[in-house]
Amino acid sequence: MTVYNGKIARKSWMIAPETVAVMDALQATGVEARFVGGCVRNALVNRPVIDIDIATPLRPEEVIEHLQAAKIRHIPTGLQHGTVTAIVDGKAFEITTLRIDVNPFGRHAQVQFTNDWEKDASRRDFTINAMSANMDGDVYDPFTGIEDLRTGRVIFVGYPETRIQEDILRILRYFRFYAHFGQGRPDAAALVACAKLANRIPRLSAERIRTEIFKILESDRCAITWNIMLRAGVSTHFLPEATGLKTLEKLLELEADHHSHPFVLRRLAALLDVTPTGLVALTRSLRLSNDQAAVLMKLMNPGVPVSTDMPEQDVRKLVYLHGNDMARSLLLLCAARQFDNGNLDALYNVATAFRPPRFPLIGDDVLKLGWPAGPHVGRILKNMEEWWIAEDFQPGRTEALKLLSARHVPPVSSGTPALLA
Repeated sequence: MTVYNGKIARKSWMIAPETVAVMDALQATGVEARFVGGCVRNALVNRPVIDIDIATPLRPEEVIEHLQAAKIRHIPTGLQHGTVTAIVDGKAFEITTLRIDVNPFGRHAQVQFTNDWEKDASRRDFTINAMSANMDGDVYDPFTGIEDLRTGRVIFVGYPETRIQEDILRILRYFRFYAHFGQGRPDAAALVACAKLANRIPRLSAERIRTEIFKILESDRCAITWNIMLRAGVSTHFLPEATGLKTLEKLLELEADHHSHPFVLRRLAALLDVTPTGLVALTRSLRLSNDQAAVLMKLMNPGVPVSTDMPEQDVRKLVYLHGNDMARSLLLLCAARQFDNGNLDALYNVATAFRPPRFPLIGDDVLKLGWPAGPHVGRILKNMEEWWIAEDFQPGRTEALKLLSARHVPPVSSGTPALLA
């Protein structure tokens, strides 16, 4: 007997033409397909849905046949695990055959296909991720996921220790979902199991650890969650340098006050207590991209003094050197680390409003005044730029050229032309 445990209003993503096309193709022979996992969970609490996952009793080869019949592009993402990706108008839908884990240990468990929806749901990690919904918005909830979602309880499906032993990543996923959906104290059994098995986290790939850290830090409850991980001794096993909880708490407060977006690298910088050498090692251990590593290093050491009482002119210089976003982040971090807002409000406004002009000179300007080409041209421009910055970006091209010309020494056939002081 079919039992519906809840109802969601039909969302725009559910009735979008590309979604309807995929669902119609899968259900063309009368076999039901349902939305599963995160899209159902987020729809129930009116949060954005980005990824749409679909489950079906159809075997992978049958899924492909149905998609081909509907002329829908598809990719055999992981046929041995029952996954096919359909693509309609650039939108991807991950379609997975209902399955049972035969050998559930590790990220790539051996599976057996089934037509039993509840058995498929039982292999999912948390009750709030084990729900499914049909096109009409009827929600199937075999493990009280709706109630757990309503009360902010992140509960494992089954015994926490067993489910974590199957996949150690579930420790980090537990704290990620607690950060985004939890309320009150974490589930005691889950926390004990996470702490007990946390020493296995380093076995995970750096990419998976980094991804979960970033997702935790996206939440405005990341400080609460990190405190729990610290007290349970969990974070010590994968990011022992991240102990600056008070700084993170202050940063979150300042972000809210200034309506600043949750920039995860800034939040990570607030947490870190690390030497420059240790920071380099950390960027490598987390496999940060070159851009991410450069940003984190700049947040930790911008190379110029930053304070909440610095002159506004120095803030404009900070914007010129590092950009508006970085300047704002550095000011927020400074106030968070010092636990002193100082003149932050005014300086933050300067960092937001200032649009630095373009430096008015180029290399040809130096050459036209008689200097031959060479590395000294760059040094001359650098000197002129430093003068221009010190003048608070006020001199225009005419004034800059006049100064450059006044310091010009005509080149001679032998010897080195004079350079600006």
